[in-house]
Amino acid sequence: MDNRQLFNYLSIVEEGSISKAAEKLHLAQPYLSQQLKALEEELGVMLIERTTRRFQVTEAGRVLSYRARQILDLSEAAVKEVKDYSGGIRGTLSLGCLSSVIETLLTNKINEFHEAYPEVNFDVRQYSSEEIMELLKRGIIEIGIIRSPLNSELFESIALPIEPMMAVASSSMGIAGAGQSVSLEELADKPLLVNRRFESRILEPFHRKGLSPRILCKIEDTRPLLLLAKLGMGVAIVPRDWTGLVSSPELEQFMIPELGMDTGTIVVWLKDHYLTLAAKNFLRSFR
Repeated sequence: MDNRQLFNYLSIVEEGSISKAAEKLHLAQPYLSQQLKALEEELGVMLIERTTRRFQVTEAGRVLSYRARQILDLSEAAVKEVKDYSGGIRGTLSLGCLSSVIETLLTNKINEFHEAYPEVNFDVRQYSSEEIMELLKRGIIEIGIIRSPLNSELFESIALPIEPMMAVASSSMGIAGAGQSVSLEELADKPLLVNRRFESRILEPFHRKGLSPRILCKIEDTRPLLLLAKLGMGVAIVPRDWTGLVSSPELEQFMIPELGMDTGTIVVWLKDHYLTLAAKNFLRSFR
């Protein structure tokens, strides 16, 4: 079993058909069928149930799909690391980040880095904080950009400036507030829109005061929360530095002093793990 076989097998699984995979790979269908059969014989299990009416990946086939992706991704990472020794500051920098980070921070960082190191390419993946940390552990990406807190001893990190959480709502929500602040009591009477990762931390101070606000919507990304707030669906509670993701004169912002919750962007990488020269220089741009 080699990488080429694994790549072809993944193509069959992803296409859901040997014929479609053969067309995509520009291979003869009988050859691809024989290769799949040989792989099954080598492993001693059926990977795909295939008849004229049925094409279904078996449990063993799903396990192989998962591991095959890991193997191929790690092989690619190994090639990048080896080339790094002779190539200098070039190659591909693999990053993982929250969708909101791309618009608020990463786009400018990538552009600045490109001007300094034009030979470096970028492979950017958008995931949740938990998924980004998993990709770091597996060696699929070199650097992740997530939101605090970071509760793990497996990573090194650079913490960027801390920001308070803000209540953002359309004027149609009728938040009175006191100046530019709003109380938990008033927010408890409004439908709230929150990032799923922050939900428990946001609810905690409400519960301490005996309040039970309604979480109308929770999503992993900030922009949809602000768009829903703009439509008058509820009050979005988001970090201050991300409130500009959706610009609208209809949206009002309020501090929430009683929430007592601050958060910030964190740049993370795996502790005691090899970093390419490109990654090391990219991290220096945050210091």
